[in-house]
Formats: sequence, structure tokens, C-alpha cells
Amino acid sequence: MWTGLSPSEARSLLVQKDKAKKDKRMSITEAVSTLVKDGYNLGIGGFVNSRQPVATVHEIIRQGKKDLLLSFHSAGLAVEYLAGAMALDQQQFSIKRLEFAYWGIELFGLSSMLRFLSENGMVELEDWSNFNMSARFKAAAMGLPFLPCRSPLGSDVPRANRSKIIDCPFTGEPIALLPACHPHVALIHVQEADIYGNCRIGGPLFTCPEIALAAAHTIVTCERIIPHEEMIQEPSRINIPFFAVDAVVEIPLGAYPGNCHSRYYFDENHIKEFRNAVEAFRKGNPIPLQRYYDQYIYGVTDSDGMLEQIPYRQLKHIQQIELREAVLMQETGDDKQGDGKNAH
Repeated sequence: MWTGLSPSEARSLLVQKDKAKKDKRMSITEAVSTLVKDGYNLGIGGFVNSRQPVATVHEIIRQGKKDLLLSFHSAGLAVEYLAGAMALDQQQFSIKRLEFAYWGIELFGLSSMLRFLSENGMVELEDWSNFNMSARFKAAAMGLPFLPCRSPLGSDVPRANRSKIIDCPFTGEPIALLPACHPHVALIHVQEADIYGNCRIGGPLFTCPEIALAAAHTIVTCERIIPHEEMIQEPSRINIPFFAVDAVVEIPLGAYPGNCHSRYYFDENHIKEFRNAVEAFRKGNPIPLQRYYDQYIYGVTDSDGMLEQIPYRQLKHIQQIELREAVLMQETGDDKQGDGKNAH
């Protein structure tokens, strides 16, 4: 029944966990080697191309973890990178099971790796709706073994997962019980954190606070570490509390080539490069994908090594687009004649 920690195991770990307010800054190499073990269930934060913990999963790939379980509601780039590493060499890196609602890259299409791994029977899959996965993390964050929910009723979703439908003891009507999801480690990327692990999330939360509170341990990467005094000036903006976090790693552009609200938009050109390599692999040509991993993941030691290979103008563009600072020109017939009335 429990593919991560059981509720009793999670509760015991939470009771024993060191909740001291201490400096939790680490390198990403140290955070992954210390907290991520073979066979662990990893809770993936973010949503599709948004605030995905890309820098963290690249390090997990470099360290060659095995038999991982991945739990998320909707993911794209982070899981695609992990799956691509497995497809290239299962002896180097492997995934055993996925529990999720959606895996794709939105406007760039559904996941080629999901299709490849599932068609070849390489992973176990458990299907949930987005709200169901969020509810499972919520149950775990609340310390409950399950959460009652209406949403899967009237659909085929319960046939693909471990939810239980019972008659409600109060109303007598059918209700679905969704088992809590307790990952061993949550992987979260945020805009701001302090050295103790308090986090501010800009834009949609994407269930990241619940995933962090549901997990036994949490690795947070952030765009910027800010002073603790600045963090607590607005306590209502603290979305993840320090006691849920075990490692804080400052990695600017840590979600690249995905987007990070108020910091940078997704890099359409680079995602297409990765996407094309993955699709070529699915169709029988492994060379572009192997070349991509050798260049951007295995051939570097950290996120900086990857970013050094991206043209400056490309990185500047995604920041300008997100901040609405790009200088745009809307051409009209008048503009073409040179009066410039519609220049912005």
C-alpha cells in the first residue's frame, strides 16, 4: 500500500527530526549525496515547465541513483531529464515507479520518454488526477493516512490507482479515500529562501508547501538567499517553514530551461533542442540525446557549467520576456512607411 514512507514511519521521522534553526546551506552535490538514496521516493515540485527542480535532478543523474520512485501531480522537464538518463543507460541511472497525474511539456507536446518507457514496460505507472495527487500530499502534510475526496467518482481513474471507494458513514453516499503520499525527499525550487530554509514562492504554489511538509526530507534550491531579517518582515509570505527543509542551495536559473515566475520565462529554443533529441531517441536514434547529456549534464559539474554554454542573449531574452522589459515593435502599414506611431 505504501510506496514511499508509511504514515507511521513518516510520523516517527518527523518526531525525531532536528527542528533547530540552523544554517542549512549546502552545495547541490552535498545535498543530493547526503539525502537522496537508491530506492527512495522523490516528490517533484513545480508544475510542468514552471519552477521545476532541474538543477537538482541533473545532479541526481550525475550521481547515478538507482530504482527511484517519482511522485508528482504534473511535471515536465525534471522528470523528462530523469527518464532520458534511464533510457540512455539503466546501469548508470534508473527509475522504478511513477505516481502522477500528467507528464508532458505542454505546448511542446506530450512526453516522448513516457511513451518510450511505458511502451517498453520499463517502469511501473500509477495514474491519478491532478487534484487527487495534491490531496495525497495534503493528507501527508496533515499527518493523516488518507483524505476523503469526491473528484475521482464517476470516472475510470480509481481503476488505475489504490484509491478506495466506500459508503460515507455520515451520508451513506459513495466517497473515495486517497492514501497519503510521503516521499523520502522533496525536491523544490523557489524564488527566495533564507539560510534556515524558510521559503517564499512567487506566483502559483503548485502544492510545493504540501510536498515539502509531506516528505521526510526536503532539498530547496532557490534563485536567491535573502537575509533572515528580510524574510520575517513579512511572515505571511513564508510558504514553506524552515523546519520542513534540510538543505538550502542558492542556484540562480535553477529551473532553467523551464520558467520561474517573476524571474525568467522558459527558453523555447533550448527546450526544443532537448525535446528533439528525446524524440529522435524514441524513434531509434540515440546519438542526439547522448550528445545532449554529455554536453549539458555529464560533461559539467554543476548548473553553472550548463549555463556557461547558453548564449548570453538567449538568457537575457528569457529574463526580459518574464519581466516585460523587452523592447517590442508592432509593425503596421504606417510603421513600414517610417512614421513609427505604433512603436512600443
